[in-house]
Amino acid sequence: MKKTEQIKETPSLAMMSLKRKKKRYKISAILGFLIFCLTQTNAFAFYLQSNPIVITGIVTDSEGIPLPGTNVSEKNTNNGAITDFDGNFTIKVSSQNSILVFSYVSLKTVEITVGLQTRINVVLEEDNQKLDEIVLIGYGSQQRKAVSTAVTKVKSNDFNQGVVSSPLDLIQGKVAGLQITRPSGNNPNSSVAIQLRGITSLTGSSSPLIVIDGVPGGNLDLLQQNDIESFDVLKDGAAAAIYGTRGTNGVILITTKKGKKGQSSFNYSTFLSKDYVNTKPNFLSADEFRQAITDGIISADNDLGSSTDIFDELVNESNLTQYHNFVASGGSETGTYRASIYYKDSQGIALENGREEFGVRGSFNQSGLNDKFEFASSVGVNINDANLLGGGQFGIVTDWNPTAPIFAEPGGDLNNEGLYGYYQPVNGYNPFSEYKNRINQRKQLTFSGDIKLSYEFIPGFVASIFGSYQRNSWDDRRYRSTQDYAQYNSGSEYKGTGYAYKGNHLDFTKTLEPTIVYNKDFGDSFFEFLGGYSYQYATTENYSVDNSGFYTDGFQDWNLGAGNAITDELLPDPNLSSFKEDNTLIAYFSRLSYNYKDRYFLQASVRHEGSSRFGANNKWATFPAISGAWVISDEMFMKNVDFVKNLKLRAGYGVTGNQGIPNYQSIVTLGTGGKYPIFVGNAIDPTYFQTYGPVKNPNPNLKWETKKEFNIGLDFGTFSNRLTGSIDIYSRKTEDLLLNYDVPQPPFVQSSIYTNVGDIKNKGLELSLSYRIINKGDFSWTADFVGSYQTNELSKLSNQIFAAEELFGGNIGNPGNLGNAIRNTEGGPIGNFYGKRFAGFTADGKWLFHKADGTIGGVSDMVDEDKEIIGNGLPKYYASFTNTFKYKNLDLTIFFRGKFKYDILNTVDMFYGNQNLKPGILTSALGQYSQISQAPQYSDYYLESGDFIKLDNITLGYNFNLPDKSPITGLRIFGSARNLATFTGYTGRDPEVQDTGLYPGIDDRDFYPRTTTITAGININF
Repeated sequence: MKKTEQIKETPSLAMMSLKRKKKRYKISAILGFLIFCLTQTNAFAFYLQSNPIVITGIVTDSEGIPLPGTNVSEKNTNNGAITDFDGNFTIKVSSQNSILVFSYVSLKTVEITVGLQTRINVVLEEDNQKLDEIVLIGYGSQQRKAVSTAVTKVKSNDFNQGVVSSPLDLIQGKVAGLQITRPSGNNPNSSVAIQLRGITSLTGSSSPLIVIDGVPGGNLDLLQQNDIESFDVLKDGAAAAIYGTRGTNGVILITTKKGKKGQSSFNYSTFLSKDYVNTKPNFLSADEFRQAITDGIISADNDLGSSTDIFDELVNESNLTQYHNFVASGGSETGTYRASIYYKDSQGIALENGREEFGVRGSFNQSGLNDKFEFASSVGVNINDANLLGGGQFGIVTDWNPTAPIFAEPGGDLNNEGLYGYYQPVNGYNPFSEYKNRINQRKQLTFSGDIKLSYEFIPGFVASIFGSYQRNSWDDRRYRSTQDYAQYNSGSEYKGTGYAYKGNHLDFTKTLEPTIVYNKDFGDSFFEFLGGYSYQYATTENYSVDNSGFYTDGFQDWNLGAGNAITDELLPDPNLSSFKEDNTLIAYFSRLSYNYKDRYFLQASVRHEGSSRFGANNKWATFPAISGAWVISDEMFMKNVDFVKNLKLRAGYGVTGNQGIPNYQSIVTLGTGGKYPIFVGNAIDPTYFQTYGPVKNPNPNLKWETKKEFNIGLDFGTFSNRLTGSIDIYSRKTEDLLLNYDVPQPPFVQSSIYTNVGDIKNKGLELSLSYRIINKGDFSWTADFVGSYQTNELSKLSNQIFAAEELFGGNIGNPGNLGNAIRNTEGGPIGNFYGKRFAGFTADGKWLFHKADGTIGGVSDMVDEDKEIIGNGLPKYYASFTNTFKYKNLDLTIFFRGKFKYDILNTVDMFYGNQNLKPGILTSALGQYSQISQAPQYSDYYLESGDFIKLDNITLGYNFNLPDKSPITGLRIFGSARNLATFTGYTGRDPEVQDTGLYPGIDDRDFYPRTTTITAGININF
């Protein structure tokens, strides 16, 4: 029996198997419950009584035209009918108390109590709900019809279903121009990469500003998917300018759910979710490896006698994520409340990779003094415990010999100094030894609280003051035991002793924002003025300490003073570090909105803002914006254009800034240098004093990056608003980009200075469409499309004083020291792959490349001048397509998402589709790439088209009909699957690689597996 097979029968692994079975039983029990609920639907159905009432009638629109296909149903039953071609209907109802519901796509739904009537004629009017919906615009709100900027709203009903690791996963693919990418897959401890309308900075922040219930810079850890009401995304400069130096990358306004007036209600929602690996690298199996030995491709001494699929061993097959959320809400005429408590246990597809969290969120609103005074407050708390040990080990798959064992007997031939039962590869590591002998844990507490007081002094004049406090802290602990290979191997500086680390982080932000709002209606004209002041102070504190020299693992990291490195000079010195920084932001802002005849809209804003992060000569900046809208469809000349129900033209221009850089970049800061001796008094031995010196050059002219953006848009609704949508075209230029530039010494103290020089230009087009395809009887089908196109150009990088030729990045790494894959040059697009152009192979499998002079040369013939642009890693087109089907109480959502026109550098094929890097090679090294006889070379040979379409989400749900007297007022069950299928020509693991920032499109060898996620859940209202 093989050693890897023997170890699987040890008690510890048997216990793991038992735990897996128990979890499978839990899943089976829950699925069984869901099936039982479905089969018992009739038990809840409301049947007609023995003496039904026959109701007839006709349904027409506001112009008297009959409406065929109108859905007529008896409320809270499965009883229904459909109007015929002439709008006539007949339906039998159970009693005079029955309520008939009349619904037709794009028209207002009408409910009528039967009473003594036997004939009911109904007129359905146009539903302008979309135009009447409230949209957040920053420090206020507007009706959709009055919005003159590029703002997209996504409500909870349109969120992506199933388990999410970040709240922003809920709107992935839902907002044109907003890219949300998860390079680390479904790792529960990873974050998403966010980018709106392209790249706007070289070294500053590139993520949109997050505002949660009015709190700027809100922490996403405080949000759970069941607590979010909507997202409002401010996309263009005119919309985001009200946020000044934080608005360049756009603004995402998140609104949480609040209590409603009426009877108290409760909600409980839960789901279970499981991940399955959907793609894995195709490396040689042990049998294929041994066949290669037989064929003479691999030397026989590489056969280590075992059979190990290291990828499968690293997968946590028993992973399970569970979520529970309980909500109590309600209110009276003068106040509302909502409180929720949640628990979530997320287990990743990787071993030792999980996150357990729980928290509370509450909101309270109260009005008084004849509704002139309002008090609103909310609080959120999140406590989580993250296991950070696993998840980063899958890169070992590319180096692991498939005939190597995981476990080895002490003193055996394969031990390689592995003294404690784990095989240790030469020039590598054993992840299972790390799992056994290491700790890497983070415990985090996040808090946010806010209060808002408002008083209406006279009709239309409201003064408010808003204050918030955010606090985020975590404690890190790490430990490597005396049995960890890194501690005891022959070259280890730790000499077989343990190592411990403690780290603490604290940051908090205080915000105070008083505002006044005054609006006045003059009949045809309506004015609204907003004025305000903003003060925000933020600080960060860090502390860490480590020590080694622990001869026992009994204390782990809980007795740092026991480490002998404090006194043993042969061990690494212990480290102590502490740090604190802060910054202040102050602003004055105002906005004027004008509405003429509810048809012409004009809005202007200005924000004057100062930041402590910038130089003494540039502390303050002004950010103006102006926008307007014209509702063309309300004009007299459009009265007879029946197929157009809504047509609005928008245009706006705005200036925003970016202060998302580290603190203290404009001033001199000191760092430690060497130590020098001083003989104090008549002392024989010297006292050593620490020296300090400047670590950066001061720059009193340092200022914010400034973006100037023009946007023109068209909102439309046609065919009785069955087809609605919007088109936006934008052009933006970000100036005074910050970058470190080389400077001479002297006169400068250091060799570089951080200053404003460059420009970036972005252009793009965005399209959103919603089409209600079918709405007949019990069946409806709605399709939504979101698409965008964008270009990004680094238009300027140097001036007369500071010069930089290009920006290199995307390091490919070793073996071979292949350097950077991407070069961004002045005047060129961002994300260009720059390297050699493949020309073929010699007869004996050596590389050939095109040279700049038109000839062809080998590896040794190539020079830097022969390299050229060979591709681009930034997608130009993004698209998503949502189909929503409803039949009676069933609903089905199918969501597709894709990215197009970009290249991917397949580094896995580059390195491991090559026989020179055995033993860890792909099967393709013996097939597709078997002709290659030289070491890996970076060229366009390994660039592939990244175009893909993903079947990203399928959700099926059922809403039960419940008896009138049931204590349960709503019951829904659902199942969803995410990342089900990918349609692509890319041959690597997954074409969705990093596509934000300056260096996109590289499929890294160190990866986290991409998974298909299956979720089943229940939602109960009572």
